[in-house]
Amino acid sequence: MDNETLQSRAESIALTYFGRPFIHRIYFNHRLRTTGGRYLLKSHDIEINPKQYEHFGEAAIDAIIKHELCHYFLHLDGKGYQHRDSDFKKLSQMVHAPRFCTPTETYRERANYEYMCTKCHQKFLRIRKVNTRKMRCGRCGGGLKITSYLS
Repeated sequence: MDNETLQSRAESIALTYFGRPFIHRIYFNHRLRTTGGRYLLKSHDIEINPKQYEHFGEAAIDAIIKHELCHYFLHLDGKGYQHRDSDFKKLSQMVHAPRFCTPTETYRERANYEYMCTKCHQKFLRIRKVNTRKMRCGRCGGGLKITSYLS
């Protein structure tokens, strides 16, 4: 699927489910990693994670488009467009838009570092490096040491 197909798909979903036209841009952003899509407040454009299409297909893209269009139309109407707002919850329930998308990677796959407690030998996976002088084991309070670099 290319950006032009994505654009026409979003325009048809907007008319079908919301009864209003989508007049801004929607496109794939290959830099998105942990989110399925993103509505940009200043430009009113929508970015979609192409990994969602690669892993889960067109149905996942349609669901993400519906979710982002909820943000879009509520923001343009001056209503509560954030996830915690009742307006957003009502609209997304009305159009059957999901609250979250299915992750393409697990935390274990994204982890770059493995730490181990020097006291109880509990292992911890982390995406970012932690300061072992400050951080302690959450289970027993013992010190941490790095055991491997996973990346």
